[in-house]
Amino acid sequence: MFHDVPSDITIEVNGGAFPLHKFPLVARCGRMRKLVAENRGSDICRIELLNLPGGAESFELAAKFCYCINFEITSANVAQLLCVSDYLEMTEEFSSNNLGSRAEEYLETIVCKNLEMCIAVLQQCENLLPFADELKIVSRCIDAIVSKACVEQIASSFSRLEYTSSGRLQMNRQAKCEGDWWIEDLSDLRIDLYQRVITAMKCRGVRPESIGESLMNYAQKELTKKSAVWNSSNQPNLVTEISEHERLVVESIVSLLPVEKLVIPITFLFGLLRKSVMLDCTVACRLDLERRIGSQLDIATLDDLLIPAFCQASDTLFDVDTVHRILVKFSQQDESDDDMEDGSLFGSDSLGSPSQTALVKVSKLVDNYLAEIAPDANLEVTKLIAIAKTLPSDARTSHDGLYRAIDVYLKAHPGLSDTDKQQLCRLIDFQKLSQEAASHAAQNERLPLQSMVQVLYIEQLRLRNALSHSYPDDDDQKQIHHSLRINGGALSAAMSPRDNYASLRRENRELKLELTRLRMRLNDLEKEHVCMKKNMEKSQTNNFISSFSKKLGRLNFFGSSSSQGSSPPSQNSQRMDTKVIQRTVDHSTV
Repeated sequence: MFHDVPSDITIEVNGGAFPLHKFPLVARCGRMRKLVAENRGSDICRIELLNLPGGAESFELAAKFCYCINFEITSANVAQLLCVSDYLEMTEEFSSNNLGSRAEEYLETIVCKNLEMCIAVLQQCENLLPFADELKIVSRCIDAIVSKACVEQIASSFSRLEYTSSGRLQMNRQAKCEGDWWIEDLSDLRIDLYQRVITAMKCRGVRPESIGESLMNYAQKELTKKSAVWNSSNQPNLVTEISEHERLVVESIVSLLPVEKLVIPITFLFGLLRKSVMLDCTVACRLDLERRIGSQLDIATLDDLLIPAFCQASDTLFDVDTVHRILVKFSQQDESDDDMEDGSLFGSDSLGSPSQTALVKVSKLVDNYLAEIAPDANLEVTKLIAIAKTLPSDARTSHDGLYRAIDVYLKAHPGLSDTDKQQLCRLIDFQKLSQEAASHAAQNERLPLQSMVQVLYIEQLRLRNALSHSYPDDDDQKQIHHSLRINGGALSAAMSPRDNYASLRRENRELKLELTRLRMRLNDLEKEHVCMKKNMEKSQTNNFISSFSKKLGRLNFFGSSSSQGSSPPSQNSQRMDTKVIQRTVDHSTV
């Protein structure tokens, strides 16, 4: 209609010029009517529209509407049309059935009824903020998404209900939940909008398992995608930008983690912790992750604990300080749970202090971790001791793992002072070593001499107990504790260091000799016992028949007596039985 009429106004938007006509614009746009009125004196008016939402693309759609050129309103452009119509004041006040009312109707009747279209509109709103927020486009789409997810979740829950054998309804938790198909779609959103959607879902009661699965899916997709670009790029500015984005993603995901325990796999929590350390996230973010990991450390693996030391100031290969803080949180769960009041710190599902089973599992995990980091030449002995001491004394049922870790550390640090060696060996309860570990420790020249003597003394008492088939009496227990005090470093102060060393060497040799004698005696007794058992088995049948016939001969059925010169037939058998009994008694009393 206006093809043959020359343009009388030029609209500039983001550097682009649109030669148009005043009449169709002022007929539908209140803002254009005001601007044209202000420039009425000039023949050809040039107007620049600053900060127009959606830029030139949005204005072109609005201009087409003014010129009555048909185009389709879709989920890909409805947010732009709403924002530009509001900017240009294309309302019912200036023209009936205007662009604003048409876009509004499409949003309410079409978009908000469909979850995928709501997510598509949210993606368009990423470049239309804060206009989209002011028009409540974002909030309406988020409400529609959450409502749809809740409905899908309820329907899925009903589908998983089943009757038990007793006729009662119960939820089949092994059946796959079909109402979480929205998880993949949400991962396309930008982190700020995604955070608002998940926050709304948590407030509306969406299942924590679904939220956790969505968080893991988003993190894997977003962080993996950015990391691939990071590794293939050599531009410092791009690397910095990606690093900032990843830091924001990690901190946002940590803030969105469900308060319920065991909803998020601990492997994923450790992955977030590694990322947070590498990206230098906030202290609050890292402490939150450490607290969550500490509350379920008993299900962690050795690979989880091996966190690389990303800090350049650290000389060690692994981040030992972070692991130490996690162990402290694990050991102090009962204290920390009392102080947790807000939901982000597991306040609603605290399990109290760790159980004995959890302590045993974590103690084995810690011992394996110590053995893994012990070869590090830059690992300080104080840090090794600090990690070993975080668990209570009753956590370890066996000290074999701790002994192995300390032995590896001593082997990797041959220049360690005697004082440091003694501090390390004080961590070991040698009475909790197995037979193999104790035998190894008794011959381990890397241990301090006091520790070797202590092991030999305990081994001697073990052999004595094995021979007597009983536990040590009170005197033996007192001797053990007295020996522990002496060998722990509390030797007589009146002796000089040289005399002290010579006394310990002499005691060591005496204990080794006594140990050898006891072992030889035990072997002889075992051999003798085996021989006796074989002889008794061979002669069991013959002895029974011979003894039975001889005893029959002693019975005088006809009143005649045996001659005075001959001894009763049973005397030889009695002497043999007496010898066997006497040897058995001697064996049991040794």
